Amino acid sequence: MLIRPGATLGVLGGGQLGRMFALAARSLGYRVNVLDPDPNCPAAAVADRVIVAPFRDADAAVELARSCDVVTVEIERIARESLEKAVELCPTRPGADVLARAQDRRIEKQWLNDHGFPTTEWRTATTLEQLESAVRELGSCVAKTAREGYDGKGQWRVKEPGAASEAWQQLGGLPLVVEAWQDLELELSVIVARRPSGEVRTYPPALNHHTHHILDWSVMPGMLPEGVAERAETMARAIADKMQLEGLIAIEFFLLGDGRLLVNEMAPRPHNSGHAATEACLTSQFEQLVRAICDLPLGSTEVVRPTAISNLLGDLWDDGEPPFEQALALDGVTLHLYGKEEARPGRKMGHLSASGRTSEEAVARAVEARSKLGIK
Repeated sequence: MLIRPGATLGVLGGGQLGRMFALAARSLGYRVNVLDPDPNCPAAAVADRVIVAPFRDADAAVELARSCDVVTVEIERIARESLEKAVELCPTRPGADVLARAQDRRIEKQWLNDHGFPTTEWRTATTLEQLESAVRELGSCVAKTAREGYDGKGQWRVKEPGAASEAWQQLGGLPLVVEAWQDLELELSVIVARRPSGEVRTYPPALNHHTHHILDWSVMPGMLPEGVAERAETMARAIADKMQLEGLIAIEFFLLGDGRLLVNEMAPRPHNSGHAATEACLTSQFEQLVRAICDLPLGSTEVVRPTAISNLLGDLWDDGEPPFEQALALDGVTLHLYGKEEARPGRKMGHLSASGRTSEEAVARAVEARSKLGIK
């Protein structure tokens, strides 16, 4: 069903992704209502209405859906019951099944393997004994909480069975996914949009660089070995089609030294690595999400100018307001701040975008821009 401009779009989650989605929706002529536990969430400044409630509050989700023509998500921590209640009143895109896969690494990896998409070898562990057994079978590995982990939280490297006890303790004795350790050539991601009518568009793969498990910088299009971009886009498109996605999804990949491409994780929402598309491509990921959930024709993902982004974390505010004017003095640099009231260490407060004639030049300019802020 086509949802034309002038309608009201609902967002479960009012973080920075919800804020940027709302700005794009407004440009297209839509109204935006948001549900979030924080009355001062980043999206509050640009939304028409904020319903303040926990993500598990199904009644609040019903209230949101009742006021909207379609509902989407900007965060995975939405209770399934909330989406199932909301869909009784209006379409929810993505649906509860798609979101449930991304909420639990066990479900996600099993679904990928069942449908022929390659991942690293993995096991589940719900006891210390199972974790020790998994390490014996897999060798050096990474233990990850099955739910709720992001930006490196809920992960622990386990090199041998004798180290399992510390990992089990550090991860809180929660159900785990245990993944075989891989020596990576690089990490990349592909953003895919799919509308209910079946039209699909993919963005050029982004090359991602992490520091302490948090995305440090990302560039679109990524500098990738020959043939990797095409393989990644083909696999990402196949995943979106197989799950009958309605909306947007980010597929994170590992490229191994032997050329194998493995799926790491999926996020059925806008993604940190997709921020570069705002300056790099004809259509931003946020406008694309609006188009997708409203069943409008999808926008072109053609690259206008290679762009890199660099995250700005709360640590940057330790000595007061950063000297943003020094970064903005560089040609091709744009500042995006998320409107968060409190700067905390490790918290994403914004990002810098830097465009260049080539992807390499864009990365160099992004790194130079953040150095003006005192970031090494």
